[in-house]
Amino acid sequence: MTAAFLEVREVSKRYGPTLALDRVSFDVQEGEVFGLLGPNGAGKTTLLSIVSCLLGPTSGEVRLLGRPVAPSDRQIRCLIGIVPQELALYSELTAQENLCFFGELYGIRGPELRRRVRRILAAIGLEDKANDRVRTFSGGMKRRLNLGVALVHGPRLLLLDEPTVGVDPQSRNRIFEEVRRLNGEGMTLVYTSHYMEEVQALCSRIGIMDRGRLAACDTLPRLLQTLPGTIRFRVTPLTPALRERLKELPDALLCEREGQLLELECSDVKLALVELMRLLQQEGAALAHLDIEEPNLERVFLHLTGRQLRD
Repeated sequence: MTAAFLEVREVSKRYGPTLALDRVSFDVQEGEVFGLLGPNGAGKTTLLSIVSCLLGPTSGEVRLLGRPVAPSDRQIRCLIGIVPQELALYSELTAQENLCFFGELYGIRGPELRRRVRRILAAIGLEDKANDRVRTFSGGMKRRLNLGVALVHGPRLLLLDEPTVGVDPQSRNRIFEEVRRLNGEGMTLVYTSHYMEEVQALCSRIGIMDRGRLAACDTLPRLLQTLPGTIRFRVTPLTPALRERLKELPDALLCEREGQLLELECSDVKLALVELMRLLQQEGAALAHLDIEEPNLERVFLHLTGRQLRD
C-alpha cells in the first residue's frame, strides 16, 4: 500500500501541564484539499506549527512524502508553505520587496525570482500595488500578500491557518479562487477556518478537532450522516389510524410535540418526505404546516464540540 502524501501519526504536544494535542492521527493524499475545523483552543494552530517544522511534537510523528518532518530538516521545510493566522509581512517594504525578501531566504534569485514575483502578484490581484508599501494596504490586500509570500518558493504542501479572517468579500473570493487554482495544478493544501461554508466549499475531507483531539475525520456526506434530519409538520385531520401509520414509516422516528406538531427524525429527509406525502394521500389528510431541517456542517460541528463558548 502506497503511503499518504502527509501522515500525522499519534501526535501529542505538551506545554508544561497543558496537553495541547492528544494523539492526533490522519492522512492527507497528494492533490487533496483537507479541511481542519475546531473552536478556539482546539489545537489547530499547534498542529500546523508541527507540520510546518516550526515546532517539534512531544510524541508521535509527522511524515511528508514518507520522510520525517523535523524543525532541523531544511530540505523538507522547502517543500512546505504556510499562511499563518498572524500576518507575516514587513509593513515598510513594498509588496514586491516582501516577495523578493522571502524568495531570497529560500535561495531564489535573479530572473527566476522576478518571474515568480510577477506571477504571484498577478495571481493575488496586486500587480498595480507592487511598489506600494504594505502599511498602506487594506486588511484584505495584506491577507492576499500573506498568501503570496507562502507561495514564492513553490511549495508542494500549503498550510493555511484562518487565511480569510477579517477580509472583505472580494478578497475572500480572490483567495478562494487562488486555492482552487493551486489545487487544480496539483498542490496539496491543509485549510483551517472558523467559517463552515469555506471548508464545505473547498475541502474534499474534513477533520474536526476539539480540546486537542480529532473528534471526527471524513468526507462531508459521511459527516452529515452522523446526524438525523427532521421533518416537522401538522396534518388535518390527524386520525388515530393515521397516527399509527406514521409510526410505521420506514427509517423514521415519530415524536409528538405541543399543538399537534409532529416530528419525524430520519437519516434521509428526501426519502422520508416522499413516504410521508404518499401516506397522507392514502389517508386523505392534508399538510397544514411543514418545516424541514437537514443536517449541515455547523450542526455536526456543534454536536461534536458542544455549544459552550470558548475563549
